[in-house]
Amino acid sequence: MVYVQRDKNGLLLRVEAEPFDGMTDTLAVESEELARWLATKEEVHNRLSRLKETDLDMVRVLEDVVIVLIDRGLISFEDLPLAARRKLDERALARADLEGLVGVVTQSVRDCRQGD
Repeated sequence: MVYVQRDKNGLLLRVEAEPFDGMTDTLAVESEELARWLATKEEVHNRLSRLKETDLDMVRVLEDVVIVLIDRGLISFEDLPLAARRKLDERALARADLEGLVGVVTQSVRDCRQGD
């Protein structure tokens, strides 16, 4: 048996193994309703996870769009809110640092190869 909370229409909102404040009913573990609810919950979780995985890629896309708009003179960097300008500056500095490190590593590899 599991303990559940239902909404005003009788739909499951929450399922727990132990009694909890706000519970409104119980269900058999083998019930079809519980199986459907768990399957739906898992599907929602999977879809949200896939969406979240694309968030970082989307950040880079938006950053690139802002840069293109600025480069083409369609917006000014100063038009952006201060918080957005700071974030873009931080990311630009982080990428420049990373590119510098990649350059150092690449040069070190070349130097090692030439010494062989």
